Amino acid sequence: MDERGKLTLPLQSDEDVVRLRKLVRDHLIRLGFSLVEQTKMVTAASELARNTLRYGGGGEAHVVEMHNGSKRGIRLVFSDQGPGIDNIELALTDGYTTGGGLGLGLSGAKRLADEFDIRTAPGAGTEVTIIKWKMF
Repeated sequence: MDERGKLTLPLQSDEDVVRLRKLVRDHLIRLGFSLVEQTKMVTAASELARNTLRYGGGGEAHVVEMHNGSKRGIRLVFSDQGPGIDNIELALTDGYTTGGGLGLGLSGAKRLADEFDIRTAPGAGTEVTIIKWKMF
């Protein structure tokens, strides 16, 4: 698999979330994703970036374009050094929230991406990876 153009963006403010959304959309357009696919991934990226700010106290996002034979894709990794998640299964349940929102951030991002991975432990921060593929 060929990875190209890894970019790292800080996630310390709402302005950083806006910059990330634009960057993700630009990558998806360049890779030939449809408007619907763009919207799904930008929405997932926005939710995860906001979670990084709200629950992780800020962190960073990594954006990588991937090429694998007839597939092209984008991998987004969100990481923080926050308190971590005590119960991942509960956190991935629709409607569960500790912050007064709708409780659709993690579970929604999982549904919108083709691949989803979360690594966390209490006191050890959180890393969430999502991938979206396009066949050519």
